[in-house]
Order: sequence, then C-alpha cells, then structure tokens
Amino acid sequence: MNQKPDAPGHPVRNFSVLLSPTPRGARLARLLATEQLRRWGLPLDPAQLIVAELANNAATHGRVPGRNFGLLLYVVGETLRIEVTDTRGDEVPHRRHAGPTSESGRGLTLVTALADRWGVSRSLPPRKTVWAEVTLAAPQAPERERPRSGPTCAPYVLPTGEKAPRQAPPLPPAGQTHSRE
Repeated sequence: MNQKPDAPGHPVRNFSVLLSPTPRGARLARLLATEQLRRWGLPLDPAQLIVAELANNAATHGRVPGRNFGLLLYVVGETLRIEVTDTRGDEVPHRRHAGPTSESGRGLTLVTALADRWGVSRSLPPRKTVWAEVTLAAPQAPERERPRSGPTCAPYVLPTGEKAPRQAPPLPPAGQTHSRE
C-alpha cells in the first residue's frame, strides 16, 4: 500500500493499493477503502459502494491471469476520486440495461446513480482506468454550547419519596448456612 501523509494545509490525500483480480481482492478493496475513508473522516456512502462495484468489475471482467488491479483514492478540495485500473484495455465498460430477472449488469447503473461523474481512461496498453468522482459535503462544525457559570458536577440528591438503595446481606462463611426463621 502506498499512502502519502497529509501535509498541514495541503488538501490532497492519496491512497493506492494493488490487489488480486479475485472476489477476495474485490472485497479487500472495499474494506481498505472504507478504512481509509474513516481515517480521513469522510462519509462512507456512497464511496464504499462505488469502490465495491468498480473493484468487482475489475475482478470479473478485467481479469488477466497473473496481473493485479489497482485501487486509487484521492481527495482534492471537495472531490473524492476513485480509480480502479485493470489490464483489460481491450474491454471498455458500458452501461447495460439488465432485465428484471438478470443476475448481473447493474453495476455501472449503480455507479451512474451514486457518482457525480464517472468515465473510462485508456492508459498505456494494456491498461484502462475506470474512475468515479463524488463531491463531498463540507464538514459541518459541531454546535457548541455557551459557557455556563456554576459547578460542573452537582452532588446526587435522591428525589423525594424514593428510598435509598438497599445493600444485600453479607454471604455466610463457607460451610455455614443461614436459617430461615
């Protein structure tokens, strides 16, 4: 995994990893992306769903034996860019219209619905990169209460009409029992 540390006042954050083009690699891509988004303090949805779809497509349709696929996440300003690169540049993904009983064919439809923008970039042969961008909501500052004067912690006082909690009787010494008279 390659990770560039956040520089103070520098708005670019970067995470990249190479993974095997298998279902396990696709799952790991989603898990690693989720953890990285948590570290950066960014919302998980819809980014983790987009990563899951793009990584699954790379493992399913972009698989070449002996070649990995790459996941790259980076944030510039208010935009998160997700890139998945595989070694099947000859197969460019396109949206399909899946039937109601189809078990596949909806991945890029989901990406279209969840991402603000997405596309495909051809790289040096035989690679291609499928990317998606999500505009991040500006983080909201938590509301702060106004300072109050007075003690920070008041002593506990029982409300009127309530009894004090009872303590259980001590246990008898070992080998003795209490009689119930």
